[in-house]
Amino acid sequence: MKNTYFDLIEQSYYFPQEGFDLRDNSLTFHGISLKHLIKKYGTPFRFIYLPKIGDQIKKARNLFNKAIKKNNYKGKYFYCYCTKCNHFSHVISEALKHNVNLETSSSYDIDLILNLFHDKKIDVNRQIVHNGYKTDDYLKKILKLQDIGFKNNIIVLDSINELKRIEKLAKDIKVKIGIRMAINEESQSSYYTSRLGIRHTEILDFFNKKIKGKENIELKMLHFFVDAGIKDSLYYWGEFQKAMKLYIDLKKQCDSLDSFNLGGGFPIRNHLGFEYNYEYLINEIVSNIKDACNVEDLPHPDIYTEFGKYTVGESGAIIFEVLEQKQQNDTESWYIVNNSLMNTIPDAWSIFEKFILLPINKWDNEYKRVNIGGISCDHSDYYNSEDFNQEVLLPSYTEEEGEKEPLYLGFFHTGAYQDAISGYGGIKHCLIPSPKHVIIDRDEKGNIVDYVYRNEQSAQEMFKILGYEK
Repeated sequence: MKNTYFDLIEQSYYFPQEGFDLRDNSLTFHGISLKHLIKKYGTPFRFIYLPKIGDQIKKARNLFNKAIKKNNYKGKYFYCYCTKCNHFSHVISEALKHNVNLETSSSYDIDLILNLFHDKKIDVNRQIVHNGYKTDDYLKKILKLQDIGFKNNIIVLDSINELKRIEKLAKDIKVKIGIRMAINEESQSSYYTSRLGIRHTEILDFFNKKIKGKENIELKMLHFFVDAGIKDSLYYWGEFQKAMKLYIDLKKQCDSLDSFNLGGGFPIRNHLGFEYNYEYLINEIVSNIKDACNVEDLPHPDIYTEFGKYTVGESGAIIFEVLEQKQQNDTESWYIVNNSLMNTIPDAWSIFEKFILLPINKWDNEYKRVNIGGISCDHSDYYNSEDFNQEVLLPSYTEEEGEKEPLYLGFFHTGAYQDAISGYGGIKHCLIPSPKHVIIDRDEKGNIVDYVYRNEQSAQEMFKILGYEK
């Protein structure tokens, strides 16, 4: 009996499933032939499938609005996209088509906001939440937005001292602020309390002594964000209830407070067996906020989320060719791919992030356990089961089969953070270049439109940065 790779997947997971199917024994992604893209563009290449971004936004927005209606909730829902997750213009432009609000995290994010404004992609009515550490430069640029006419800026205080800097720079300008509550980390963390935000035991006293009664400072939002994500766990609900109690205590003393910000934290599919009940979690969040406010006879706050990874993560993928297979001992087999994994999916080796790994072709071959190695000289440039608590099982093939047609591999749902962390277009480890970047969209009739956004990075581009070419 032949145990093919297809047999393995079919017996282990529901397959086909959303985004993944086979056509002529080769993998497709949202109906797109990956083999066709390989023939057209070669490998390695990274691509972004833009329609998936809109799908994610609509999914979350619809579920929140459904929960609001079901619970007779009186507040509104605001979806914010975190620009730091993927700054590319084609990504943010796609998100803006769906009328998202924006979240910034640094001074240079404001330059991006100004660029979008000058290009008429946003107007002064856009809701913008400003997170991160507020340097003077960052605050000056936020105030510049207000001078231009942006009226829905909310500066979320990450520390008590930020208020002093705001007052010094703003003078008589009225500023809307939020307060970020520092959360207690999960028990396995290296530290107990997050460095981000203000201790929840200090916030009420801080409000009463430093904010209350000031005509030019208006508290609008309480912000809390759990690094581990929104999960149906005792830990998450414990931090949630702590934040909700703090919101209620603040609201009793502050009429202007009207927004509760959950931050981010929705997960994305990182394996074919992924299960997460978005509808249930959203309904629980909305109903818990409503119940807590009703008990105290307080109005329901507007709910904000800041989804970055959830928005763009599932839209991205990177495709490699297996250059060679190496049997290093009796049990370990290596597939060497034609780029560096450290450079192209840095989350995999730096924080042990999982991605969906699937072969593009040879699904009717038998499978075996393998390690995947990049072509850099670094011993950490690999992806295997030891780090990820999963067996990497892929089609086996003979040398003759490989010469006829190489095995191609895809890492999927890599659309968030990878380019920013690896330093897109900059200096790469071992001077291995950033791969070709392809954009995939659909026209008004649903036909696929694909094009090269940027070709593979050249040696000359890197040499110029390094000072070898003037």
